[in-house]
Amino acid sequence: MEGTSAFYTDSDTVLRKTLNKPSSQTPQDQISVVYELERTLHWVQENGFKRVALQFSDELMGDAVAVSTSLEKSVTAGCSVFILGDTSYGSCCVDEVAAQHFNADCLVHYGRSCLSQPSTMPVMFVYGRLPLDVNNCVNEFRLLYPETGARVIVMYETVYQYACDEIMNCLSQTYTNLVLSNLGPSDSEVNANVKTVYKCGRSVFLPDDATLDDYSVFFIGVESLTFTNILYNFPGCQFYSYNPMTKTGRKESVNVNKMLMKRYYLVEKAKDAKIVGILVGTLGVSNYLEILDRLKVLIKKAGKKSYVFIVGKINVAKLANFMEIDMFVLIACAENSLLDSSEFYRPVVTPYEMELACNTERKWTGEYPTDFHQLLEGGNHFKPIPDTLVTDDTDISLVTGRLRFTGLGDVEAGTAVMVRDDSLTVATQAESAGEYLGMRSWQGLEQKLGETPVTKAVEGQRGIAMGYSTEPSILE
Repeated sequence: MEGTSAFYTDSDTVLRKTLNKPSSQTPQDQISVVYELERTLHWVQENGFKRVALQFSDELMGDAVAVSTSLEKSVTAGCSVFILGDTSYGSCCVDEVAAQHFNADCLVHYGRSCLSQPSTMPVMFVYGRLPLDVNNCVNEFRLLYPETGARVIVMYETVYQYACDEIMNCLSQTYTNLVLSNLGPSDSEVNANVKTVYKCGRSVFLPDDATLDDYSVFFIGVESLTFTNILYNFPGCQFYSYNPMTKTGRKESVNVNKMLMKRYYLVEKAKDAKIVGILVGTLGVSNYLEILDRLKVLIKKAGKKSYVFIVGKINVAKLANFMEIDMFVLIACAENSLLDSSEFYRPVVTPYEMELACNTERKWTGEYPTDFHQLLEGGNHFKPIPDTLVTDDTDISLVTGRLRFTGLGDVEAGTAVMVRDDSLTVATQAESAGEYLGMRSWQGLEQKLGETPVTKAVEGQRGIAMGYSTEPSILE
């Protein structure tokens, strides 16, 4: 039906905009194997779930219909299966919020995962399978490690988990000091002479008399957030990698110390910040509320103001709306916490970096935990927030060269009532966002109620944003 409303555009114009439909990546006869439909079906039926949410990453959306159709044919009567749309945050995390909108009682997460533990909902992880030439990987490993006694920890992207047992079987016949990391926390018993190290969502079993620095890391996968996260958490290890796409192995020459120096510069910026924005970048990772409460207390005791923002997927334009914020701290999964904020109007740091800036009980030891769970009570890097407020200790800012207080100050010290005059400008230090707004020359649109004359309504533009009727069509 054609319409003439000012808010209506004919369907032909809309349909001329081409959308790229995701193409299927997996042959139909491999869907059951790659997406582990039999294991998924057993999990759903064993637990008696009735509403099953399926979460696919963008690159796997082409297989979503085939997977959901196959599951719907196999589940018991009364059980429904549905696909979640685009996630509010990173696709590597479980999107419990979207699943709860549809009253789901469980969720199946497909594709690459950051291995963050969900907060409330039962979740099953299906990592999928990307092509990997096992024989080529084994040969590249032998070229990189000519000594058969080398101590090596084998790590991998989650999408290559299916092939790692076969790789280890080929290598363990020659190499006697290989350790294969396991995804997720360990739920199995270990020998008395073996200790478990849990980092980056992976469990590593080492001899009791060995340390991580005694080993090098062989990583199977491409350059990604996963690889960067592991680099930060294993700073004392030499890294080697195998790229399944190019079928090449190499010794990594990444200067971890240089990367850490760049991050430590952000710590110095955080020490100078007066107003801090806490970005909630996940609602599905367990204990995110606990780290949020801890950050608010820590920032308050450090004499700074904090404001909480929930903005979904973070980008430059969103954060630029909050000019009064001096520094942002991001609560997200371990892989998405290390945000490159070089293009942002204000820097973005991790919870650990904010702790280094505010907590006088915490000193940098060279380790750089990216998982905020490690900062909470019970974590390996937990440090209590001091009760005693110290205001006498000062140092020189390495960023501005000015004198600053480095101890924990009283948040009320800088909020006393003061007389303002015309000499106060935007350059004056503001102690809160409200004070900053009062200093700005433009504070938003003024309503001017009763001052604006009443006029008759006039016809506005007609069409849609991609091309109004008064504009030339870009498609012609």
